[in-house]
Amino acid sequence: MQIETINNYEFIKFQYENAVILFSTAKDNLNFNKNTEGGLLNLEKIKAHYNLQGIGYLNQIHSDTIFNFDENVNDGDALITNKIRIAIGVFTADCVPVILVDNKKGAIAAVHSGWKGTKASIVSKTIKKLEQDYGSNAKDIKVYIGPHIGGCCYEVSNELIEEFTSEDIYSNIKISNNNKLDLEKCILAQLVEKGIKEENITTTNICTVCNNQFELYSYRNSENKQGRMFSFVYLT
Repeated sequence: MQIETINNYEFIKFQYENAVILFSTAKDNLNFNKNTEGGLLNLEKIKAHYNLQGIGYLNQIHSDTIFNFDENVNDGDALITNKIRIAIGVFTADCVPVILVDNKKGAIAAVHSGWKGTKASIVSKTIKKLEQDYGSNAKDIKVYIGPHIGGCCYEVSNELIEEFTSEDIYSNIKISNNNKLDLEKCILAQLVEKGIKEENITTTNICTVCNNQFELYSYRNSENKQGRMFSFVYLT
């Protein structure tokens, strides 16, 4: 993990062969809310700084809907592409951003996985689409999990916890502590079930609510400041 600074802005950066993975922070109030003029301007700045041909993103709806990048802003929560210098990304402020990289087939994916998407196994379904559309093999896929609300802070209803724990995939995993749900553990279980190697999974281990290392946006902790972070990946 590297820290990359652009002007006063701060990004958490990973690089794997020809794939570049970046998770924005909220330092200097960097905001990627695409529904604001400033958010769209910041996306254009990213495009220019990294010399990208385009940036793909979605109208996120907490679904399990997945698209191949086509320059349209569709309604869904995961994007896939094999195009060079096209960034694809997701917006978050507590939900889990998941980046998938298959350098062997030259395919990448960006996934927005809140509790609804996690329950619908959107990460698993994105891996399946990589396999179907790009010939990917799960053992070749690298996974990067960005900052999100952790099991330390994500309080939910007992009913929701029961909905998760009643599923077979989580039956032997402690995914909750009292009324707190750990979405990352759920996603990790899905990754392992799909055949992703544990050594190919990298997580930032950063909670958007309680971490003291980075300035981050948190929907649940919005008394500090409101906004959206952008997690994206591109092939060089």
